[in-house]
Amino acid sequence: MSTPRPWVRRGYAAILYLLAPLIWRRVWREQLPGRPRRERLGLIPPSAKGQRTLWLHCASVGEVQAARPLIEALGQRWPGHRLVITTMTATGAERVLALAGNRHGSQDKGEVSHHFVPLDFPGAAHRFIARLRPELAILFETELWPNLLAACDRAGVPVAVVNGRLSSRAFRGYRRLRPLMAEALSHVAWLAAKSEADARRFIELGMAVERTTVVGSLKFDIGTGGEVRKVSERLRTRFGRRPIWVAGSTHPGEDEQVLAAHARLREGLPRALLILVPRHPHRFDAVAELCRQMGLTLARRSRDEWPGDDTAVYLGDTMGELLAFYGAADLAFVGGSLVPIGGHNLLEPAAVGTPVLTGPALANFEDVAVVMREAGALVEVEDPETLAAELQHLFDDRAERLRLAEAGREVVTANRGALARTLEGLEWLIRVK
Repeated sequence: MSTPRPWVRRGYAAILYLLAPLIWRRVWREQLPGRPRRERLGLIPPSAKGQRTLWLHCASVGEVQAARPLIEALGQRWPGHRLVITTMTATGAERVLALAGNRHGSQDKGEVSHHFVPLDFPGAAHRFIARLRPELAILFETELWPNLLAACDRAGVPVAVVNGRLSSRAFRGYRRLRPLMAEALSHVAWLAAKSEADARRFIELGMAVERTTVVGSLKFDIGTGGEVRKVSERLRTRFGRRPIWVAGSTHPGEDEQVLAAHARLREGLPRALLILVPRHPHRFDAVAELCRQMGLTLARRSRDEWPGDDTAVYLGDTMGELLAFYGAADLAFVGGSLVPIGGHNLLEPAAVGTPVLTGPALANFEDVAVVMREAGALVEVEDPETLAAELQHLFDDRAERLRLAEAGREVVTANRGALARTLEGLEWLIRVK
């Protein structure tokens, strides 16, 4: 394991203090009504005496959704522990509370609760760990905050990084900060990497080889429970027999391309319905206005509006329903891929048996894309014109839709197992603590 170099972290902390006004301004808007901003300084209610706590940190809504199988499994494996989930963003917080079925963040034993993660100032990190007193810290994917990691180490809290991933682009950025990353990783007790390539990148940054394990991606262990299927079935029945496709997790500059492709598709299939689900809630109204500007009739999920025969777009302007929307459609386009975002979770529509289309920007999911390409389970497009053409082709070819759906399901089924391997590693950390 890398030798800790606290002088590097002290330099990093000094820079944070200099940037404090900008940092605070950035997180000021990331808040929920009734939740004090002092949480960002580690000022949370102290854990009850004798309460056993597991802490899981996810950056935002996408990571919370990807961590859902782990969240459910932690509650089942350690029912006597309180599970505290932290996020950086307000949308992530809302998703945690929705998953918990507990919008008031109760701290009762055995329940899931939420706090905002503290800013990575030394004092805030120390206060947060001292008050939370977690038995185990679990960081999801690439959430490496040097002062939080050091605070865990000082308090004797083992740290696991699960579903650990580093894209080639992220790795190039972190490599410029290698001394700081090596110091941070020196406090990680176990890293569960999602692939050999991710493991190599973490090791090159300073993670100890003997504390690194390739377990696979938790994304393949996605849950498609009965409630999701019921919602999908209700939606499909209400929509009626018409061509339906979803564009999920779309971004600015991508919505326009998706809507242009849909307008072209409706020239040949005038009853085609697009379920459009923007990635970020604060853009819902802007995307609704964009639909109107492009002359596309609109119904909004949040207003309990239902699309009629002449409705072109059904705006999925709610949280946590994307998987059900995928299950209600004939085809699914996964966003963040026609703009340079890096793509989003290709496995969600595959898991519910819906053929998957994507754009070319897949840096964040290239490992998944490789597996799906090899299985013939992925349709890739370059622009609105090729998207419209592929949609038309697949709506005309039912046999190809069925083949793609089955290939996608097989990819998900064949690659499950990361969750069980991750839980085994976490159980070892708790046992030896």
